[in-house]
Amino acid sequence: MIRSIRQSDVLSAAGNTARRALHSTRTPWLLGAGVALAAMGAYVQYRTRKAEQDAPPAEKFIDVDGVRLHYLERGKGQPVVLLHGNGAMAKELEISGLVDLAAENYRVIAFDRPGYGYSERPRTQTWNPMAQAKLLHRALLQLGIEQPVVVGHSWATMVAISLALQHPEYVRGLLLLSGYYYPTARLDVPLFSLPALPVIGGLMRYTAAPLLGRLVWPAMVRKLFAPADTPQRFHAEYPVWLGLRPVPLRAAAEEVALMIPSAYKLVKRYRELKMPVTIMAGADDLHVLPKLHSERLHQELPQSELILVPAVGHMIQHTAPEKVLEALDRMASTVAWQESGRGAVATYPDSEARQVH
Repeated sequence: MIRSIRQSDVLSAAGNTARRALHSTRTPWLLGAGVALAAMGAYVQYRTRKAEQDAPPAEKFIDVDGVRLHYLERGKGQPVVLLHGNGAMAKELEISGLVDLAAENYRVIAFDRPGYGYSERPRTQTWNPMAQAKLLHRALLQLGIEQPVVVGHSWATMVAISLALQHPEYVRGLLLLSGYYYPTARLDVPLFSLPALPVIGGLMRYTAAPLLGRLVWPAMVRKLFAPADTPQRFHAEYPVWLGLRPVPLRAAAEEVALMIPSAYKLVKRYRELKMPVTIMAGADDLHVLPKLHSERLHQELPQSELILVPAVGHMIQHTAPEKVLEALDRMASTVAWQESGRGAVATYPDSEARQVH
């Protein structure tokens, strides 16, 4: 079994490489490589500590099956569970304004999914959407959450769907935002899954990968928000380096690698979903094309509602949070809320597709 690489391992190995190179006249490049690795490792270690000091865990923790999960909770009322996308954290949903908007009328729970923010991601488990759904279901039960509406963004729409498939009597409704639902080819998979590789991936996560991630961050954010401008609050409050620590990078890379095979498994079961489903996306999403995913899923689910928001991209919860809240309120008003029962009852008369202006 391959031992996981720790930051101290990287610094030690880099130091040893540099020392060996000092005694060698035949491989001067080795000295440069060792010094570069040591310098990058030290800087990543510094940025990791500073990120955790600047943005400490401000919310609550719960231990579930030996996994410590960090989550935030707001408001009172019927429960709504928010699940962030790949490479993000619950803080991102808070910065969007959606958490506080929803908390005016609902009890809102937003988790750091395994490996993100301050939640753990043990290596003893392959954290595909199905495994995450099982863990989060147990966490919700421990918190006394019954029959929530589950809101998933991007990669986490597969987690939300998995939870609904595993426990159809438990989930009252699904609100799916900017989701990836079908195993379509993506050019970014080979590159962004590299940090998940054994050994070399560990070395990357503790040295070059965080630095490269920070370098491409502005361009990546522009693409995610396009065609809208990135909100100033996101620029000011999102803890970039917290998401570039080695463990979140591993989580993000693993999820990129798992994305296509996970969609392939789930696609066979979509028609089993019988609860209300609202599928929502930015009409101009450049990251996950609505035509290939949201519109196709809507055609497959006769009880679903499709909402496409013009001039909005992938980060719909940031650029159109009020529209997302309207969709949540619409679902809440069409579901028979009750203190206990065996499943949600929808009053959608027909499958519906709408353009929201």
